[in-house]
Amino acid sequence: MYQISLLLLSLTISFSQACTTSQNGQTASVKKQVQLDGLSRAYFASGCFWCVEAIFESVKGVEEVISGYAGGPEKNPTYEQVSRGATGHAEAVEVYYDSTMVDYPTLLRVFFGSHDPTTLNRQGPDRGTQYRSAIFYQNDQEKALIDSYINELKTNDVFEGPITTEVSPYTVFWDAEDYHQDYEKKNPNNGYVRAVSIPRLKSFQAKFPELLKEDH
Repeated sequence: MYQISLLLLSLTISFSQACTTSQNGQTASVKKQVQLDGLSRAYFASGCFWCVEAIFESVKGVEEVISGYAGGPEKNPTYEQVSRGATGHAEAVEVYYDSTMVDYPTLLRVFFGSHDPTTLNRQGPDRGTQYRSAIFYQNDQEKALIDSYINELKTNDVFEGPITTEVSPYTVFWDAEDYHQDYEKKNPNNGYVRAVSIPRLKSFQAKFPELLKEDH
């Protein structure tokens, strides 16, 4: 973490393109042209969605991940609105997965194993409710699995501090603008991606090699 902090300071100029920077774009629909019928869905938020999307897309059984917004009342939110913390939404991802290859408890393992759920409204250098740790459950079964997993983490003292992850019922997911989709993959030389996103992805991959797709 200390080395990353030093790198962040040295890349101040590059961070003009960071996850908190506004750009113009259209609502993402291109990625959903992929055949997604019959797949299960799950909804998570754990900081900048560039990072979270890349992590889940590296997991076996995950067919597609969409970056977007969830958890707030604002309809048709834009990135500019969300990044100001003005909507109640968190940067989130919609995960399309093949439940015969990866189950929901494994996705919970990916979620809690790829970020710090004890830092309230903060993940790495990003601060604000839009970067909060959150899970949006779709039914009672998912809620029970989430509660059970969190209790297991607490019982085993996996984290030093209290888990602050918001557990809320799913209502609606708004796709982020097109330029946010596959951002880490398409922009490997972006300052934020190099300093934060890629190290976060590599840290996850090192901890959970058994969960990765062959090409990762």
